[in-house]
Amino acid sequence: MNVPRTTRLSFRLMDEHDASLLYELDNDPQVMQYLTRGKVSSMQAIQEVFIPRMQAYRNAEKGWGLWQVNITHTNEFIGWVLIRPMDFFTESPNYNDIEIGWRFKRSSWGKGFASEAATAIADFIAQQPQVHAISATALKNNLASIKVMEKLAMKFIKNYTHIDEEGELPAVLYRKLV
Repeated sequence: MNVPRTTRLSFRLMDEHDASLLYELDNDPQVMQYLTRGKVSSMQAIQEVFIPRMQAYRNAEKGWGLWQVNITHTNEFIGWVLIRPMDFFTESPNYNDIEIGWRFKRSSWGKGFASEAATAIADFIAQQPQVHAISATALKNNLASIKVMEKLAMKFIKNYTHIDEEGELPAVLYRKLV
């Protein structure tokens, strides 16, 4: 399964051989601000935690995984877009509601790349007959990600509390029916 290029961006489903790209992206505290409270990922964490998690939901036939995003004319890696069933790591994943998320290098921020990539990939995934909704979550103060959700024509569903090893933070859920 291949997502068509946009005028500025190309896409490729990432795999276990992309550890160095994942490490490069996760090594910026500002990129990680709304994900890990600014804590960067070690290469060991990428290899022992992140890649096995990615492989657990990666399904090339369905387009699930991390879609590498590159600037077409330079082939520069600028980030990725996540596609997987909502609640994948719970006892009852929702295979009809697909989660979308993104992570981009700071050098690419403010240029519309996240919206362009997320739109292209969401539109492509939405063509699958089993997909009834596309959803995204973000911390409530992650205004840039919320703006991307709104550009994807997603609607606010609810506030909730995100819980991780560091504690609790207010978060939001957005969704678009397809």
